[in-house]
Amino acid sequence: MSIPYFTLGDSGLPLFFLHANGYPPECYRPLITKLSEHYHVFSMRQRPLWPDSRPEEIADWHPLTDDFLRFLDEHQTGALIGVGHSLGGIVTLRAALRQPERFRALVLIDPVLFPPYIIHSWQVIRALGLGYHLHPLVRAAKERRHQFDNLDRLFKGYRRKPVFRYMDDPALRAYVEGIACPGEHGYKLCYSADWEMRIYVTSVWRDMDIWRGLPGLNIPLLIIRGAETDTFWASTARRVLRKVPAAQVVTIPQASHLVPLEHPNEVYQAIQEFLQENL
Repeated sequence: MSIPYFTLGDSGLPLFFLHANGYPPECYRPLITKLSEHYHVFSMRQRPLWPDSRPEEIADWHPLTDDFLRFLDEHQTGALIGVGHSLGGIVTLRAALRQPERFRALVLIDPVLFPPYIIHSWQVIRALGLGYHLHPLVRAAKERRHQFDNLDRLFKGYRRKPVFRYMDDPALRAYVEGIACPGEHGYKLCYSADWEMRIYVTSVWRDMDIWRGLPGLNIPLLIIRGAETDTFWASTARRVLRKVPAAQVVTIPQASHLVPLEHPNEVYQAIQEFLQENL
């Protein structure tokens, strides 16, 4: 099976964008559309969005990087710009650590990268079989409503939720339209709860390879984080900069882990300035 994707823009350097867990690439259209003004953007749909894929196929996130590298083989664009949010950031970073010759530059947007003590703690949790019980996001994924009859009502309901407070109406509308697929009775979430939970519980525990590999990274690296993120902490940013002194970290104010959806223009501007300086 060829890996599904969409593309925007037909000129400029190739830029490959990878989405977060639970957030199909269509959710990022405001950002991707801006990027397509200067780059040929490819947005791959990761394994949880493939037809007939099964969550039990993965025990960690390494197969998702295998998928990405196969996607690059399928498209043969030459050296590219890798951009990824959250899960997509880690998949992209691991691909660059494995095969750096494929990348001109890396942009990681609030990547799911935690310090070693969190990694070691999660290894213990996993060994005890407690991942589904202890991961803080699993319960929310399980209890989230997955069927909808009307996207306008969904938009209005989400508009009142504090988690979306930094998204303006066009961004929230893009998010709502991006998460919804046609269902038997209206719409359903494109991203299944089983896959979302599986991504959560298979995260982190294999990530010491990233910390070991970072000092050898010689690709221009930009990390964009939300000032109020609960994922890519300021202390983690400082640790990355000790490993990769040439890297750049940009913190967007009044932003959370969802910073590329909340502030697409600011994120685009940070990416564009970085690429103009480094390419």
